[in-house]
Amino acid sequence: MTATAAGPGDSRAAQLRQTWRDPPGLWGFLTTVDHKRIAARYIVTTLFLLFLAGMLAMDMRLQLSAPGLHRMDPQLYNESFSLHGSTMLFLVSVPVMEAMALWLVPLMLGQRNMAFPRLAAFSYWLYLGGVLMLWLPHAVNITPDLGWFEYPPLSGPAYSPGHRADIWAQMITFTEVAALAASVNVAMTILKLRPPGMTLAKMPLFLWAMLVASLMTIFALPAVMLATSMLIADRLVSTHFFSPSGGGDALLFQHLFWFFGHPEVYIIFVPAVGFVSAIVETFARRPIFGYAAMVLSVLAIGILAFGLWVHHMFAVGLPRLGNDFYTAASMTIALPAGIQIFCWIATIWGGRPRLATPMLWVIGFIITFVIGGLSGVMTASAPLDLQLTDTYFIVAHFHYVLVGGAIFPLLGAFCYWYPKATGRLMSEKLGTLAFALIVGGFNLGFFPMHILGLWGMPRRVYTYPAGMGWGTLNLVATIGSAVAVVGGLVFVANALWSFWYGRRVGADPWGGPTLEWAARSPPPPHNFDLVLCVDSLTPLWKKELTAFDGLALDRREMLVTTVMEAEPIYRQNSVGPSIWPLMSALAVTLLFVGSIFTPWALVWGAVPVAIALTFWFWPTRARASTGPLGRRR
Repeated sequence: MTATAAGPGDSRAAQLRQTWRDPPGLWGFLTTVDHKRIAARYIVTTLFLLFLAGMLAMDMRLQLSAPGLHRMDPQLYNESFSLHGSTMLFLVSVPVMEAMALWLVPLMLGQRNMAFPRLAAFSYWLYLGGVLMLWLPHAVNITPDLGWFEYPPLSGPAYSPGHRADIWAQMITFTEVAALAASVNVAMTILKLRPPGMTLAKMPLFLWAMLVASLMTIFALPAVMLATSMLIADRLVSTHFFSPSGGGDALLFQHLFWFFGHPEVYIIFVPAVGFVSAIVETFARRPIFGYAAMVLSVLAIGILAFGLWVHHMFAVGLPRLGNDFYTAASMTIALPAGIQIFCWIATIWGGRPRLATPMLWVIGFIITFVIGGLSGVMTASAPLDLQLTDTYFIVAHFHYVLVGGAIFPLLGAFCYWYPKATGRLMSEKLGTLAFALIVGGFNLGFFPMHILGLWGMPRRVYTYPAGMGWGTLNLVATIGSAVAVVGGLVFVANALWSFWYGRRVGADPWGGPTLEWAARSPPPPHNFDLVLCVDSLTPLWKKELTAFDGLALDRREMLVTTVMEAEPIYRQNSVGPSIWPLMSALAVTLLFVGSIFTPWALVWGAVPVAIALTFWFWPTRARASTGPLGRRR
């Protein structure tokens, strides 16, 4: 069933396309508030950064492939792993999940845009400022060099002169403000712009996952922003938040950082639950098994994730009673993840699965994530963690969790929704080859690191003597990493080749059950001609779709519904293209960059920010919505 089949004729579509289109040329590029174009920029930027971070990782693996090598000196190695970790954790993993939400949520809701279109544009421009904040200094050799966590006192003014630590800390502020803006937007869109009939009990699991991840982001990210702002204050105006000599506490930074840091792992993983659920449901050809259990498990992860942060601090000398509590909490969170894996396997077992490329990524995810989860349960035990912390066992564990638990589902989601975004299918042969190389190379590269960690190889060392016996496994890990890089290049080549030469397909090539597959491929600027109505969890598997009429054709309008039952309330005017999100992001960028040099930047930088926001929110005379709220047709 397509929107054309459910909606009226071509004249309505043409008029809506004219109303919702962007201005042509560069001006349209700079002013667009189309969620699809903004999300595409996010995705392209994150994939480019993933390539850069991967090249840094490959360089480090070559350095460690044999004992006693000196391709990199200690300073360059410190800069490389700091830049790699900061890029992957702050500039790739969270933003790419938000990008997928920005692209998919309105389509999955049958809506025409996000609840706050200009906020979506602002979030990307500010995120791009964070990217430049980290990578431009790298080009002029002032790269942060204290890891992706920058613990005091090493990051304090006494031990880290210059601006390397300031650059890292302010990069965090950029990206987290952008993430908060995107998360508020996603949460409000899901809560208030659902189509008629899509009660909370009929929301696709992807929407539940993105709602929980957005709320987790809203609650978790202020902690790390507070920590980095306090660090900048210590360095710039001589406060003593983290300086024991002035009455501060260096461990306060770790508490604030990890109160964000461990929920962040699940902020990255929870959207992957939505990806996997959508793919499994479509390719098993049956509704997801245990829908209520899946929803409750996602909610449980969202709550429990905030009670585990101290398991990153078992080695800092906290009271043992506290360690026991966080050990129990860390093991408990494995239960909802186990429920999810059981429900996916049960859905596949009871369905008629097709092993297309997206489904292969799901299988690779389940196997890899289970391995990472098992090692996570091991390190959740405080006595064992004391032995394993700061060894390569931990490196193996968090790569299995983050790459296997987030990147693999993301690649599967990319293949799954690629025909919706482009109107063309990716090559199955190249897709299968890329899957085999990436998954095989990843496991060959990172599984030996478990053994290296058990043999005592520490993290963050740029070389090691031959007598330690680590050379063979490090060489194997380097070969595996190179294989995975080749697989990544095949994946990108497949995407690019398919964009121009892939087989053209219709609106729903996979036979998906959710509303995004009712839109044309690729979707027009307005997404849908009519607001589609929902009466089940799998509306497109019904014989006929109904639609809600009554929105204006000559101005941008969206239907607002109630939070619980998704009953129509009123029509909301949606803003059009604007340059002020970009100007506001530029003003905030000047304030943030200036503040690492002088505190007066906060005063004078607030002036252009206030001016840009004033123009952004300056009221315009909009025509009131008239006529009936709508009717089913």
